[in-house]
This record gives sequence, structure tokens and C-alpha cells, in this order.
Amino acid sequence: MNIHLSLNESRVIGCLIEKAVTTPEQYPLSLNALTNACNQKSNRDPVLELDEATVQQTVDELVKRRLVIDKTGFGSRVPKYQQRFCNTEFGSLKFTDQELGIICVLLLRGAQTPGELRTRTSRLCSFSDVQQVEATIAQLMQRDDGPFVARLPREPGKRESRYMHLFSGDAPEEAAAQTPATATDAARIEALEQRLEQLQQQVERLEERLGALPHQA
Repeated sequence: MNIHLSLNESRVIGCLIEKAVTTPEQYPLSLNALTNACNQKSNRDPVLELDEATVQQTVDELVKRRLVIDKTGFGSRVPKYQQRFCNTEFGSLKFTDQELGIICVLLLRGAQTPGELRTRTSRLCSFSDVQQVEATIAQLMQRDDGPFVARLPREPGKRESRYMHLFSGDAPEEAAAQTPATATDAARIEALEQRLEQLQQQVERLEERLGALPHQA
């Protein structure tokens, strides 16, 4: 994979993918509509405040790289833009609806857990459960033309790992290069954590009992 996107480029591509699915009647997008989409305060992380000149410059760079195309209709005074990043006849990068939903949301919101991805892709595609999200992430990590996604180390106190897209460069060295844990693995980990907590409580009770024993000369 040789596509590398800046933050602004990721936002533009993500917005074009999102609006093509959620509001097809308004797609392709005008510069004004695309700027508003980039600066949305919902479903975006980080929240940006890009002006039209910056969005236009970003679009122009993407047009040069053939990742966006000007689709201005005949006789129209307002330029409109369409993505050629994936799932078009112009390129080889093809995703299923579920893969595209995950990639789109990762482009728009950064690293997320499978649970977050299931909720936030609901307008783009459908997942029956979190396990199906994890299976789709595994596909994106294992594809011959990828990988497109990497797993980040689980944060302290968190029960789920987060996943990031790889269109803005490689994952950090400490990122785990493995597929998502299965439901069986998750259950095993949870059981071990509960057992560890029980053992810690037993040790604390024993220490209390020992402390209560009369001191012998």
C-alpha cells in the first residue's frame, strides 16, 4: 500500500466517502458542502476549523494524485468533487461495505475500539455484533494488498484495544501486529483477571489475620 494521507487529506477523503453513502442526493460535494463536512462538530475527531481556501488546496493536491476528481456538471457554475480513493473504476482499491464503513470512520475519528466502530458505522453499514466488527478488522489487517489497519496496545484500565488506519503512515512500533482477540480469548482474559482479583483479596485477608495474631516473644 502506497497511499499516505495528511490529517486534512484524511478528513476530505473520509467526508466524501461518508456523504456518498449517507446523503447520495447531495453527492458529489461542492467546496462549501465539503468544508462544512470537514468542520462538523459531531462524528469528527479532532474537530477542525478549516477555511475554504485550505480545503480547496487539499482537494487540489488530491486531484493531482488522482484520489479526487472534479465532477462539475455541464453548465454548472459550482465545482463539485467526488472521491476516487476506493471502490471506483479508476483504481484497484476495493472494500466491502463493512470494510469501507470501518475505514471511513477511522479516517474521520482516528483510533477506536471495535465497540465504538460498531456504533459509529451504523449509518454506513450494518454489523450483527462486535465479533463481526472484529472479523472485518482482521480482514483489513490480513489482506494481501494491505494491511490497512493496525491494533494499538491496550490502554491501562481499558478492556478493549483500539485500532487505527494505516493511510497516514505505519503504526507505532509498539502497536500489536496481530488480529483482534476472539470472543474465547476475551472470555479467558476476563476469567484470569477475575481469578487474580480473588487471589489478591485472599492475600489481603491472610495479611489481616496475621496482623491480628498476638505477638510472640
